[in-house]
Amino acid sequence: MPHERFQFTGVGGHQLAAALDTPDGPIKAHALFAHCFTCGKDVLAAKRIAVALAAKGIATLRFDFTGLGSSEGDFANSTFTSNVADLVRAADHLRETRKAPAILIGHSLGGAAILAAAGQIPEAKAVATIAAPSDPVHVTHFFKDRIEDIRAQGEGEVSLAGRPFRIKREFLDDVAEQNLMAQVTRLHKALLVMHSPTDDTVGIDNATHIFTSAKHPKSFVSLAGADHLLSGRQDAAYVADVIGAWAERYIDLAPQPAADTGSAPRNVVVQETRASKFQQTITTGPHRMLADEPVAVGGQDSGPGPYDFLLTGLGACTSMTMRMYADRKSLPVDRITVTLQHNKIYAKDCEECETRDGMLDQIDRVIRIEGDLDAEQRKRLMEIADKCPVHKTLTSEVRIVTKAAD
Repeated sequence: MPHERFQFTGVGGHQLAAALDTPDGPIKAHALFAHCFTCGKDVLAAKRIAVALAAKGIATLRFDFTGLGSSEGDFANSTFTSNVADLVRAADHLRETRKAPAILIGHSLGGAAILAAAGQIPEAKAVATIAAPSDPVHVTHFFKDRIEDIRAQGEGEVSLAGRPFRIKREFLDDVAEQNLMAQVTRLHKALLVMHSPTDDTVGIDNATHIFTSAKHPKSFVSLAGADHLLSGRQDAAYVADVIGAWAERYIDLAPQPAADTGSAPRNVVVQETRASKFQQTITTGPHRMLADEPVAVGGQDSGPGPYDFLLTGLGACTSMTMRMYADRKSLPVDRITVTLQHNKIYAKDCEECETRDGMLDQIDRVIRIEGDLDAEQRKRLMEIADKCPVHKTLTSEVRIVTKAAD
């Protein structure tokens, strides 16, 4: 599935690293995924579920919470409340750049955070939890022998999944103050609770508390045989299958047709992803692409370069214009192929150019016309190629007006 990496600003002002897995086709809906405590967006369960949902047409955003993975900031300064706020920021980013998430998904403590954030994301219609605790304070069980020292000293180092993490007193106070079940009662969204009856990290009784606290519509699915981290590939695939089928009852998963804007020009928005030196996201109407530079000049070659897009516009316009003429004249044209290349040449080497000094831009365009046409028809089609609107734009005086955004 197409994969896009970028950053957005979290509630603490730090840049949070995000990944968006998108369908290789029309997007039916957007989802926001919250990972487990101290994990990260690239933990196997999160990655596999997001990719599987993308294959079903659901673009899924996952990101590293503060101080985890590739995100900025210090994990020790984060709390459950700040994680919830960052989830809301992630939904805001989707709303501003694409479309707000209709589906919210959380794994383990991420499931608790998703439940807490759901009320602040009005567009979300369906919420799914996977192995989620019913009380965020549950995570303190992993370092219960250090709690007294942390409270006495203000902070302390604990070992979680074999890695050291600093936990502050503020984190303990924050999770202790949460009243998650009250928020679940007021959820007013479709809820899917998924849990393994043999989960020895977060017991099945947590799923019972969440389910009984929620109002209908609500559903429970047993993940029999799965471990807490969904280590088995088949378990992650099953979760994605169930979420995709279940969500369809509550949101419209039919691909949305592009709005009919007539002949009005559409904005093209180009924005840095901050995932690498040159990578950009390009958005125009319902279409989204990546732009980048080749590795040789410092990029990652994750998308076409600026001049590639320039040639793409000319090539597409050329082929479309020739096709319109061929259809209007009922010419037997099977296929048109346009191959382009951009180069710099010395002005003195161009006999028909007015400029005589320095370098000039030259675009070489080779057009292949397949079909049973005679010489005169081919000649006329080649003449039509120069009447393409983009060709006329590039060969006429162009005025570019630049101003700072408000």
